[in-house]
Amino acid sequence: MSYPDDLAYSREHEWVRMDGSRATIGITSFAADELGDIVFVELPEVGASLKQFSAFGVVESVKAVSDLLAPISGEVVEVNEALRDAPELINSDPFGDGWIAVVEVTDASETDALMDAAAYGQETA
Repeated sequence: MSYPDDLAYSREHEWVRMDGSRATIGITSFAADELGDIVFVELPEVGASLKQFSAFGVVESVKAVSDLLAPISGEVVEVNEALRDAPELINSDPFGDGWIAVVEVTDASETDALMDAAAYGQETA
């Protein structure tokens, strides 16, 4: 399985795409495949404060319920409202239309605790 090179990855299978001081976050294709068909996503509230590696929502599949763990700290400025009606977007396009939230990052150096695509690929091999 290959992973986009422009993202940073957590051991908990979330990804971060930095764009200036904002970061889009989601879960990886590996996590989506392991979970199976996703049927519900509990999104964070806009304005919520996320702390790196702390729970900020839930993803529920036909197999399991899993916490979403923030790969980076920040304030939620946008959530993917499309997931409310179509949570399966995470399965079909986890790195695109299946994104979960956008945060205003409080400490960009936290990405140092994340992996690049090659390291994440080895972690999941």
